[in-house]
Amino acid sequence: MNKNAARWRARQWLFGACLLACALVGVSGCASRGAGGPDGSGAEVVTDSDEPSVRKRARIRLELASGYFEQGQTTVALDELKQSIAADPNYAAAYNLRGLIYLRLNDFRFAEESFRKALAIEPQDATVMHNLGWLYCQEARYPQAQQLFSQALANPNYKERAKTWRAQGLCQVRAGQLEEGEQSLLKSYQFDAGNPVTAYNLATLLFQRGDFARAQFYVRRLNNSELANEESLWLGVKVERRMENRAAMQQLGTQLQKRFPRSAQADAYQRGAFNE
Repeated sequence: MNKNAARWRARQWLFGACLLACALVGVSGCASRGAGGPDGSGAEVVTDSDEPSVRKRARIRLELASGYFEQGQTTVALDELKQSIAADPNYAAAYNLRGLIYLRLNDFRFAEESFRKALAIEPQDATVMHNLGWLYCQEARYPQAQQLFSQALANPNYKERAKTWRAQGLCQVRAGQLEEGEQSLLKSYQFDAGNPVTAYNLATLLFQRGDFARAQFYVRRLNNSELANEESLWLGVKVERRMENRAAMQQLGTQLQKRFPRSAQADAYQRGAFNE
């Protein structure tokens, strides 16, 4: 199993859950020599020959902080970021990562302050727009979130469109805009059909709206991949039941009980609690 699949199995597939944040947000500039270029800001990438010494020190600290962040060592990551910002107070990527860390810690005030500082330095950075939009979604500030997602998607240099369409779709569903949410998730799926977050949430939305045939298409593709888990199998069971495909339902139920015998979904299947 590849690393991405292993990481995914550790996540819960809940509608718009905060646990999806790591899949939805990005670290701007951590792999580049500047805050621009690959992250969607459109700025020219700085190379070794012209990178100022202060930016180089700040970048090295940022790369260390990014590594600690990915390992879940938030305190150490914050310490490295302090040194990065001290070396170069105008490094937008450092403030962006600081915002992601505070977002993980559910400290929305400091997260917003960090993202806004990054945008003050790099106003066209679509990655930071995305991250601030996702923060606003967590706070149910849906119009502001929608505006930032739209601005990020309007940037012709932005490379992470699937991520932002997905975040926008989840946010629209939270806001009760189900039709708009479906369209955004479909856009995300068109850009990245292999993403399990998109597939699962799209299938769930279609199932809840009574569009069982289309829900079946997306959840079947997911369950036929190595990224199937107890959530997707259970959704597949319920979809096949609604489609009156008893053989397919039983096959998925058997997989669920065999692979995830202690899960709440396996217990619900055993009890026949399909409407819980």
